Amino acid sequence: MSIPALQMKGITKTYPGVRALDNVDFQVAKGEIHALVGENGAGKSTLMKILAGALPMDSGDILIDGAPVHITSPQTAMELGISIIYQEFNLVPYLNAAENIFLGREPKGAIPGFVNFPVMYAEAQKVVDHLGVRLNVRTPVNRLSVAQQQMVEVAKATSRKATIIAMDEPSATLTEHELESLFDLIRSLKQSGVSIIYISHRLEEVFQIADRVTVLRDGRLVGTKPVSETDRDDVIRMMVGRELKESAAADQKQAAEIGEPALTVKNLSRRGVIEDINFTVRRGEVLGIAGLVGAGRTELARAIFGADPIDEGEIWLNGSRVDIRSPREAIRRGIGLVTEDRKALGLILGMVVRENISLANLDALTRLGFVNRREEKRAATQFIEDLMIKTPSVEQEVQNLSGGNQQKVVLAKWLFTQSKVLIFDEPTRGIDVGSKVEIYQLMNRLAASGVAIIMISSELPEILGMSDRILVMHEGRIAGDLGREEATQEKIMRIATGGE
Repeated sequence: MSIPALQMKGITKTYPGVRALDNVDFQVAKGEIHALVGENGAGKSTLMKILAGALPMDSGDILIDGAPVHITSPQTAMELGISIIYQEFNLVPYLNAAENIFLGREPKGAIPGFVNFPVMYAEAQKVVDHLGVRLNVRTPVNRLSVAQQQMVEVAKATSRKATIIAMDEPSATLTEHELESLFDLIRSLKQSGVSIIYISHRLEEVFQIADRVTVLRDGRLVGTKPVSETDRDDVIRMMVGRELKESAAADQKQAAEIGEPALTVKNLSRRGVIEDINFTVRRGEVLGIAGLVGAGRTELARAIFGADPIDEGEIWLNGSRVDIRSPREAIRRGIGLVTEDRKALGLILGMVVRENISLANLDALTRLGFVNRREEKRAATQFIEDLMIKTPSVEQEVQNLSGGNQQKVVLAKWLFTQSKVLIFDEPTRGIDVGSKVEIYQLMNRLAASGVAIIMISSELPEILGMSDRILVMHEGRIAGDLGREEATQEKIMRIATGGE
């Protein structure tokens, strides 16, 4: 039997009040695509941060090609041929692709202190071309698509002669076509002997691309299986410790009584972004908004919420026209927005759970200019229990929580405002199967209580499963309005791509 490219033995990591990893064993063969899955908080990111040298482990051993190594820093990991491509890319936006690929390793020019740019551009283009990627390496990164930025990250890793590359949720923002290009690139790396660790919540991808799958749960190893010898239901059962179908949205949807119009948008336009938008969402209704990336879905949500100005149009709440010029005004009128990017726009990462939950509704806790901390803690504690947020205490910094639990804190923040219109923008992106079910159940409860819900999602099974009605956007316009019974994936995609 050949020696594994990577062996991690007995890895243990403890934070105050939480054992993030408990005696975990994990190994990857040479030239293998190995999927690493588990619910949010299962320990996947912690394990990869230890491999990357970003976190020290409490105990355990790491072997590369059978030899014990001590990874004390990201620099050490890179020298050992380990590269991690995180969900949030580690790129400098105003440098071009070549400068990012060779950042900190620029070829020296004839004059000390100067970079040999012709050599750097030629070498970077050679790396990119070898990967089969069509990309001009002189293009600034902030002008590249998300998929192209990801290719720059891969090029950066391969230029360092990385033999082990971990990809954390690489498909989160990719279109179907871009995902196929990524899979082609991963298979090419596998053929050249590179070992790939593929972390994803999208189990269909695991069965498309991986050779083996390892499941973590609550910081412990549940098991490792060849993909050919398991199926989705088996993997989900290992992840959550119980039977749970992946078609959770359709299984979880509950009918709610649909009442009077809660929000009406008339002729809403923002030049170059959205144009002549008209729709109504009623109390108790879940209105899905589908469309391709760039169709204007998020821009529409931001316009309704007052985060971006509108050029024309009207917004009506409960039968009365309102003038919403800021998020503060939207919140005051009972509109909440669960943003697509929870870390940048939904949370203040350096603040604790208690403070994040109360942030949008401090007026309810303030007397004579002072926040009632006891009442704030009581409210936060109640939401932690109700939403099953995994945190050691209300005083834990949000940046230390898993992605799924961060999303629940965002939801708790808007629940605390008692919003009557809630806009969910990609509410389950990067969320594990179990947490998805909990969010769907929460949406059902909100709809049953009369809250009007707008749900933007790129996952068609989610849109089809949870929506009472579906709007389809194309190039900034509403191109289709489908009832729940008539909507299919094929119809939505045909409309979203400009068809009738």
